[in-house]
Amino acid sequence: MAHSAPTHGKQAHYAVPQPMPWPVMGSMSLFMMALGAVFLFNGTNAGWVGIAAGFMLLLYMMVRWFGDVIAESEGGKYGRWEDVSFRWGMSLFIFSEVMFFGGFFGALFWARVISVPDLSSIEHNALLWPGFSSHWPSAGPNFIEQFQSMAAWGLPALNTALLLSSGVTVTFAHFALLRNDRPKLLVWLALTVALGVTFLGVQAYEYGHAYRDLNLKLTTGVYGTTFFMLTGFHGFHVTIGAIMLAVIWFRCLRGHFKPDHHFAFEGVAWYWHFVDVVWLGLFVFVYWL
Repeated sequence: MAHSAPTHGKQAHYAVPQPMPWPVMGSMSLFMMALGAVFLFNGTNAGWVGIAAGFMLLLYMMVRWFGDVIAESEGGKYGRWEDVSFRWGMSLFIFSEVMFFGGFFGALFWARVISVPDLSSIEHNALLWPGFSSHWPSAGPNFIEQFQSMAAWGLPALNTALLLSSGVTVTFAHFALLRNDRPKLLVWLALTVALGVTFLGVQAYEYGHAYRDLNLKLTTGVYGTTFFMLTGFHGFHVTIGAIMLAVIWFRCLRGHFKPDHHFAFEGVAWYWHFVDVVWLGLFVFVYWL
């Protein structure tokens, strides 16, 4: 993520990048991964080669492309117009992520409020699934294995405290940057990364506990699928956010940001706060209620 540079007077032109191979390379990498997945779904283990090759190409493309953008930004090529476009781009990206999670929350709502009660209604209960009730959590009428739901006031509550604390530390880091206080900036940002990594470690332990002790798996009917899809994708977003924060920390170490020149930091902070808000929704609607 690039950041804006201070401008003086009116900007003469918008910075237009030189032709680069990164968009085409990114498309090729995604195609290779998709093709590998198709082979894998059809029982050909060689599909893993395509997925691995595509992922490595995607990683290389991202490192080089982001490196170019950082170099352009540090070279003073970005002004007010570019800053506005970066802000709009990040805002629309986060909005797309809101819609992404909105789809999964919608599936959870449909299962709990509409589907499961409907399947336990008189006409369905008498004809198809006698004895099925509309309780939640439920794996559905055809699931006969016993399982337990994940309690809210244990590991999930701990993870909530960790993630909310990380939102506070990244805000303190931002305040330190605005004051040009480098030591505190690095400390608060490093603490944010540490809290995010700890969150992921606790979630990995929680998944092991769910599979080992609760018989709660991805295959545990509608409850298992909604639980692991929502929490799993959130964990993936926390991973991406922690990586971005780590990159920003190294950039801060190199002195890349100034009080009036740091949209990269702001953009990553926006993303991290979005991850915090999504987790609050997960804690309330997946674990607690």
